[in-house]
Amino acid sequence: MSKETDFLVIGSGIAGLMYALKVAKFGKVCLVTKSKIDDTNTNYAQGGIATVTYKPDSKKKHIEDTLKAGDGLCNKDVVEMVVSEGREMVEKLIEYGTKFDTKPDGDFDLAKEGGHSENRILHYKDKTGFEIQRALVEKIKSCPNIEILENHFAIDLLTQHQMGYAVIREKTKIECYGAYVLNNKTNEIDTILSKITYIATGGIGNIYHTTTNPEIATGDGIAMVYRAKGIIENMEFVQFHPTALYNLKERPSFLITEAIRGFGAKLLTFDGKCFMQKYDVRKELASRDIVARAIDNEMKISGSEYVYLDCTNISKEDLEGHFPNIYKKCLETGIDITKDYIPVVPAAHYLCGGIKVNKKGRTSIKNLYAGGEVAATGLHGANRLASNSLLEAVVYANISAKISAKKIGKIKINNEIPNWNDEGTNDLEEMILITQEFKELQQIMSNYVGIVRSNLRLKRAMSRLEILNRETEKQYNKSKVSFKICRLRNAINVAYLIIEMAAKRKESRGLHYNIDYPEKGKLI
Repeated sequence: MSKETDFLVIGSGIAGLMYALKVAKFGKVCLVTKSKIDDTNTNYAQGGIATVTYKPDSKKKHIEDTLKAGDGLCNKDVVEMVVSEGREMVEKLIEYGTKFDTKPDGDFDLAKEGGHSENRILHYKDKTGFEIQRALVEKIKSCPNIEILENHFAIDLLTQHQMGYAVIREKTKIECYGAYVLNNKTNEIDTILSKITYIATGGIGNIYHTTTNPEIATGDGIAMVYRAKGIIENMEFVQFHPTALYNLKERPSFLITEAIRGFGAKLLTFDGKCFMQKYDVRKELASRDIVARAIDNEMKISGSEYVYLDCTNISKEDLEGHFPNIYKKCLETGIDITKDYIPVVPAAHYLCGGIKVNKKGRTSIKNLYAGGEVAATGLHGANRLASNSLLEAVVYANISAKISAKKIGKIKINNEIPNWNDEGTNDLEEMILITQEFKELQQIMSNYVGIVRSNLRLKRAMSRLEILNRETEKQYNKSKVSFKICRLRNAINVAYLIIEMAAKRKESRGLHYNIDYPEKGKLI
């Protein structure tokens, strides 16, 4: 089946929802999400959204904190733009119905997280992402110009490749005309033709065994753009959140927000000793790359499977009032955080690289924009400053929407794109093979391409990945398309990009630490 729309939005997190709301005034919007509309990385974000609201904080301080965390690879112009425009977009979220915690006097109850020099994190308890997602989804559902397609999986972007061009000449600009989309319930594949396509498919955490991300986070948008010959960059910078609840029975891992360290929680070794003073003068409030590597190092020194987070110095009133979900979750696992230490481990959490976009959110492919975690804007550099991601998502969604609105009247639908053709293919014989190969991929990435890397580990990861890739492409080409094989194919593409770019970076910087290229005089 073929359908037409003005704007095709792939992904229903904060970036996709904000963009859809903004462009709906200028044309028809089709919002595609591979699960439920609220099953997103945004929904899992605990900490909050960083922006300057009161003195003694300032935009200058926020900019400096971001640049420092990014370890020399941030685009300063982008940092200044996002920080400067952030407050306006936070106010837009509030206008759309988002609630942030306030103090009795009505001022925002601002939190402090690692890498921030001031309290500037707006939050709603310890489930800020859930609250933002709720407000935006309610707004979306009340908008008649937006069609929502849940349980629909984007397979590939539509470009000149689908029109029979085996090779696009070097000087020919690749253009996007929409996407092939799989209906997960009927297994039918729709050809959705659009004037402008916006990718907001989120992160890649689920290609690792231990992650805070939901199952949907497999880097699908990055893989689609990569196959369409778009530019991808900085994939080596995978952020591991320092403190996920150690619980072998649960996946994804439950996140313990670093805002709790902003309240005074301390990290302890397996035998109960503070250790962050050995790694950074900011101790528990150092940037995430430093804290995660410090924890990883302490675990290796002791041979333990986790370290502890000690919240017992925080009052029960503050713990229950500011972190009710963490308090409740830990109680369910037998841990009373007012008395007991929390066992924590680092877990794959956020990708700082992705689809390269300019300051307008444009990708290297014409009429294709990207925003949110899937996009490499230049804001995060080699390491994301805590709670900057939600800010980046709304600022870039707003910018891309403004540009799209100006362009939409000049773009025509391309009706030359053929519908999906699966003649000569058969149903996949053994789905268990796909499931096992996905698990194998997660183990490869966790064992060889984690917090600490080496040339040997990266080489081994690539050699094993190449075998998986050959087997998967062979199955993909002869089988009818299914959600699971498409997801595996995307995950392999993303893993390849991470390993390749990690191998090319002959230094340790930010989130990428290679023991063969350590910084002089530094353990981490």
